[in-house]
Amino acid sequence: MLTYLFEYLEKLNVPGAGVFGYISFRSAAAVITSLFISLMIGKKIILFLQKKQVGEVIRDLGLEGQYQKKGTPSMGGIIILASILVPTLLFAKLDNVYVILMLLTTVWLGAIGFVDDYIKVFRKNKEGLAAKFKIAGQIGLGLIVGLTLFLSDDVMIQEKVSVSDLTARERTEMLDPSSPVTSQDEISMERKSTKTTIPFVKNNEFDYSWLVAFISKDHRQPWTWLVFVLIIIFILTAVSNGANLTDGLDGLATGTSAIIGASLGILAYVSSNIIYADYLNIMFIPRSEELVIFASAFIGATIGFLWYNSYPAQVFMGDTGSLALGGIIAVFAIVIRKELLIPILCGIFLVENLSVVLQVAWFKRTKRKYGTGRRIFLMAPLHHHYQKKGYPEPKIVTRFWIVAIILAVISIVTLKIR
Repeated sequence: MLTYLFEYLEKLNVPGAGVFGYISFRSAAAVITSLFISLMIGKKIILFLQKKQVGEVIRDLGLEGQYQKKGTPSMGGIIILASILVPTLLFAKLDNVYVILMLLTTVWLGAIGFVDDYIKVFRKNKEGLAAKFKIAGQIGLGLIVGLTLFLSDDVMIQEKVSVSDLTARERTEMLDPSSPVTSQDEISMERKSTKTTIPFVKNNEFDYSWLVAFISKDHRQPWTWLVFVLIIIFILTAVSNGANLTDGLDGLATGTSAIIGASLGILAYVSSNIIYADYLNIMFIPRSEELVIFASAFIGATIGFLWYNSYPAQVFMGDTGSLALGGIIAVFAIVIRKELLIPILCGIFLVENLSVVLQVAWFKRTKRKYGTGRRIFLMAPLHHHYQKKGYPEPKIVTRFWIVAIILAVISIVTLKIR
């Protein structure tokens, strides 16, 4: 909102108004504002939740010290959501399709998580919102994101295209009839595409149309986008639930998300800057620079929340925060065409997810085979396995953060190492 105000002031030649035209300035402002909001309203929201007795429902997991957390306010994800939404609304351009998608993701999954927490806390139902409703909500959001990327004329990438690959319409629009060109000539153009980025590969672009290469080229596009939407739904659901599973120790999901968010912010910046994109030989995504503002607000919100969520936690984010954080990370990676980096960048979420899947699958298999179920880990998700082994909670969280930082560095390094 402030961006439009200062654009108007700049037209009136008001001194200093032009500073709002710089992504770096607005990003810094978004970080500072989100930190300020989370720190200032955090304490008030915690006191409010305590007054309303919105305490964490503790299940008996047989973990040392778990009942010390009983009564700690939950639903603190409200702090994170407010600290993301307000700076984004203030400093980003709200007519940008990518910003709209990120705002929608934040509110949509935050609302699903809020309903889940409400049922747990106020209805005293430890199971919360039924899993089928959560999944339905995630699928619905995945459909909206996928169809928006397919239908919106503002979603483009810039790529070099051989003249021979241009459609008749593109030839008419892009080429001067009087200019001599050959089929070997290439031109740079903005184009709707289903291409994405593959890490560690020399020619690091992957086109989802290759998955339906058995369909004739004339009829391939609708099927390509169908596959693309299904993949978006899978990624969104997996990462969102992975963040939810990771939120089991004080500061674990918050700190990990902050690290991932910082990496995505860097990737968004270089992908939206034509000079850096050309130098690094990566995909240039026009109009995606506003995502850097959102990423900055995300980083500030998670770090600010960590002030209250670090061990011993004064507040838990609940599903209100964890579902939203995972969904934000997933959609952000998708829109900057870095979703294939998620197994590396979100390695903590992936391992937490896999530990539960493997534990359940092995238990069921061995129960059918031997009559008694056996376990791979002492307890799943993985962080509880280390708790069972006697590691102090702060040590587990710190070591998971270190691993997350290493994975983030590897993800950034993929920009150059191929």
